[in-house]
Amino acid sequence: MKDEVYNKLRNWIVTGELEPGTKLRDLDLSEQLGISRTPIREALLRLENDGLVITKANRWTLVSPIDLTEAKNIYSIVSALECLAMEQALPHISAKDIEELEQLNENFNKTIHIGDIFAALQADNEFHNKIIQLSNNLELPKLLSSLKVRIQRIEIHYFSQTDTKNTSYTEHQQIIDAIKKQDLNRAIDAIKANWKNSLNRIRINSENDE
Repeated sequence: MKDEVYNKLRNWIVTGELEPGTKLRDLDLSEQLGISRTPIREALLRLENDGLVITKANRWTLVSPIDLTEAKNIYSIVSALECLAMEQALPHISAKDIEELEQLNENFNKTIHIGDIFAALQADNEFHNKIIQLSNNLELPKLLSSLKVRIQRIEIHYFSQTDTKNTSYTEHQQIIDAIKKQDLNRAIDAIKANWKNSLNRIRINSENDE
């Protein structure tokens, strides 16, 4: 039960159904979900650890705000960890792995042209997750799990109105081309550029929203 509540509330926050700054009351959520307050309180504690809510003891709980400082901090960490994954993965990446990366990027491209932002973000995430998986470093997914959820929330928030993901498809292809050439420096530069440009696209969208 507590996992179901946690997943539901996290999904509402990530997709924007619960907007930044929304006040959360365990009594209201208990009535809305038809369950006791205990699993809701436990879920809110987990969401606080995830950085998705802010709690003032015995006073209030709010959905965490989204700002560019948060995005910059998270993107820099994820970019660094993904570069580490590439460094560890490149020596043993096979032709089959490259084909899978290309297919994931083509799936991403299809979702962009369909105009389904949620599917596009998911496909984008699958591409990057493949790089992490290829590192064979089991600690990296643990470190990245909550950060990737926060990234998804940030991107849904800023990309829901305007699709600025088209360029990312080309940036993914540059990563793949570097892998084919077994050029580690070029692959790392391409990963850094992809995350840096994604952050710039968020900045542009945030300025357009003002």
